[in-house]
Amino acid sequence: MPISITQDELDEPDVQALLALHVAAMHAHSPREACHVLPGSALAHPAITFFTAREDGRLLGIGALKALGHGEGEIKSMRTDPAALGRGVGMAILAAIVTEARGRGYDRLLLETGTTPDFAAALRLYDRAGFVRTGPFGGYPPSEFTRFLRLDL
Repeated sequence: MPISITQDELDEPDVQALLALHVAAMHAHSPREACHVLPGSALAHPAITFFTAREDGRLLGIGALKALGHGEGEIKSMRTDPAALGRGVGMAILAAIVTEARGRGYDRLLLETGTTPDFAAALRLYDRAGFVRTGPFGGYPPSEFTRFLRLDL
């Protein structure tokens, strides 16, 4: 069965469990001053569209798009369930986010992520999708740990 992407399932128990895993991992693998993960409750903001990937009802992954204004959006909270790694879930969610951003007329997508080996898979995903390095944005401070990326749409 193919992966289906939907929006606005933030309150589902399986989504909350994967978000909790995501937040815990970000805190475990990021320096305190460079950890910008949003808790699940913050993802309910009107400027954020939340995406889930499912297969036959089973949650495979999550991601979010935050409207920044001025034709820009930010990718937040990308996470694949550990049991679904290597199946293209991240790329499916990312493709849905890019499609949504283009549909809104955004000029670019931005994101910040880490640079350590714990973030290697994410960096490969964004590289394959055409993201390039850019400078800090949205009030994020520069750091040795943080990588800022951009995709021009």
